[in-house]
Amino acid sequence: NRRKKKGDSISENPSIPNPFPELCCSPFASVLSASLLPKATSRKKQVIKVYSEDDTSRALEVPSDITARDVCQLLILKNHYIDDHSWTLFEQLTHTGLGRAIEDHELVMEVQSNWVMEEETKLYFRKNYAKYEFFKNPLNFFPDHMISFPSETNAALSHSGILQMFLSSSTYPEIHGYLHAKEQGKKSWKKLYFLLRRSGLYFSTKGTSKEPRHLQFFCEFSNSDMYMSLTGKKISGAPTNYGFCFKPNKSGGTRDLKQLCADDEQSRTCWMTAIRLLKYGMQLYQNYMQPYQGRSGCSPLNITPMRSISENSLVAMDFSGHRSRIIENPTEALSVAVEEGLAWRRRGCLRLNSHGSPIAMSNMGMSIHRSQSWFHHKISREEAQRLILQHGLVDGVFLVRDSQSNPKTFVLSLSHGLKIKHFQIVPLEDDGKLFYTLDDGHTRFTDLIQLVEFYQLNKGVLPCKLKHYCARIAL
Repeated sequence: NRRKKKGDSISENPSIPNPFPELCCSPFASVLSASLLPKATSRKKQVIKVYSEDDTSRALEVPSDITARDVCQLLILKNHYIDDHSWTLFEQLTHTGLGRAIEDHELVMEVQSNWVMEEETKLYFRKNYAKYEFFKNPLNFFPDHMISFPSETNAALSHSGILQMFLSSSTYPEIHGYLHAKEQGKKSWKKLYFLLRRSGLYFSTKGTSKEPRHLQFFCEFSNSDMYMSLTGKKISGAPTNYGFCFKPNKSGGTRDLKQLCADDEQSRTCWMTAIRLLKYGMQLYQNYMQPYQGRSGCSPLNITPMRSISENSLVAMDFSGHRSRIIENPTEALSVAVEEGLAWRRRGCLRLNSHGSPIAMSNMGMSIHRSQSWFHHKISREEAQRLILQHGLVDGVFLVRDSQSNPKTFVLSLSHGLKIKHFQIVPLEDDGKLFYTLDDGHTRFTDLIQLVEFYQLNKGVLPCKLKHYCARIAL
């Protein structure tokens, strides 16, 4: 009875409302609401070190799933560079003299996970103008004597037809030709006939025979990366300077490399480009298209620039008389351009030189180029070729350097037709004034800046215009 009376008295008391109902325990609700808890992130951050051409470096704290393109974008923003879609993350193996451009979609942490302790490997941030050049000019990358199409395909393919065949999942052109292969475990090289097919890379054991019984498997690409030889004959003893190799992921060292060597740069470029397309396929085209995806209906093949600088739309004009006229004679137009350039340079020198001293103006004209990004001082011919090769063998990639054979002259190193050519810039003295020329004095310039600016607009005696300069950037 006492218990019953006590229970009745408790039930008669009004219940006190709970001011914090969300804290009440319930079998159907958690103690704390999920919206009140901070969201846990699964993206771990790691520190990577990136180098530039002048060996300066920068440490970056990045997420573990960051891609090579994202690292480039981060460095572009931090250093206030202009994004022209040619910046690339480059992997370089110092001891073996190998290097490769990391594809834009590759995860940087996965690339670093394949590094071995014995090999000194670095990440470089530089420009590579040839990264997607084969999408713009595929005919220049695949010569007729190295490529074969399926029998049902028409022999004469258009620009877009070659690209579609390389990116198709059902068909793939066959690349064939001679390559020097280093024999496994030996120092000797053997010249063999190779064939690249969708299933992998093969070589023929009997001349140029393509019969299945004469083909031997050499390498597949899903578990390996392709590298270019940066040192040529020095380390590997290759017969030419156009070497490349395949390095298995997480390999033990140089003993696992499958090394090849081509006879010329065009052949090496064809093999390496075809293998890139075979390994990554449509992903490469997506990487190439990514900078243009924000523009509605734009394609890299038919984009109209915001400012047209077509050669056909520029004419030489003479404004010296009462009425302007078009200069139709090419010789007269060239001389007028040179005279106008000289006058502009003289006005600039007068503005910079407040004292007006002729000696100071002359000294400034001799040294003003040393502050330019395209000038590389006293580097060797081999070093100049290596820099241009790393920036991509695209027509118009250039640099200017001091001549090693003649201390008073300079050299213009220029890429054209997958070759690197060197042109001597000779100083001339006329009537107490110093000029520079590339064509034995027919066209003269007061300094190297004017010379470079002229050949950026006019081909002149060069095989092509100067388009992209090799620069040693600093991070």
